Amino acid sequence: MVQAVTDRAKPASKVDTYVKKLPPDTRGVVEALRRLIVAVAPYAHEDLKWGQPWYAGNKGVCYIAAFKDHVNLGFARGAELPDPAGRLEGTGKGMRHVKIRSAKGIDAAVKDLAREAFKLDAH
Repeated sequence: MVQAVTDRAKPASKVDTYVKKLPPDTRGVVEALRRLIVAVAPYAHEDLKWGQPWYAGNKGVCYIAAFKDHVNLGFARGAELPDPAGRLEGTGKGMRHVKIRSAKGIDAAVKDLAREAFKLDAH
């Protein structure tokens, strides 16, 4: 059984600690993205991997990476995602990310990408 993001077990508490150390503006964006992931995939497992929050269903699906002036929401299979709004960045074989500069930047297109990423993981 996959651990729910809302179940604050040890891996999630590591993420809580990570988030608490972020500057307030960045923390707000990261917290909003965590809520988004809970909304689209309440069954997802949250853990801290490679120094950043990672979310998994069957496999690793997405991550949140905080930078000085933005936060990336990255997708392990991003190259396979439909992106009609053109929000995804990156050129590798698989991964793509969206740069988010404020919580207001988490629009319907970002929500759709997250939803589609977890749907893709189910197959």
